[in-house]
Amino acid sequence: MAKTNNIEEIKKEVKKLVAEITETPEEKLTEDAKFFEDLGVDSMMALEIVASIEKKYRVTIPEEEIPSVQSLQDIYKILDKKL
Repeated sequence: MAKTNNIEEIKKEVKKLVAEITETPEEKLTEDAKFFEDLGVDSMMALEIVASIEKKYRVTIPEEEIPSVQSLQDIYKILDKKL
């Protein structure tokens, strides 16, 4: 039960972080919105998102996995495996 609450809390934190970096209102940020196509994220923003998540959750996202991080769902999947 605690793990489910923790996952939901992490999802909220990640969504807030991505909203701040992309300057997108949280309510408009859907789990399946594509960072590049839908939100206009550029490569610098993408690196900032990855670096912020790595720092906040003390995880390492391998360089070869970074191109597959294209939505909030992708971040959630990676964090679910790493945490």
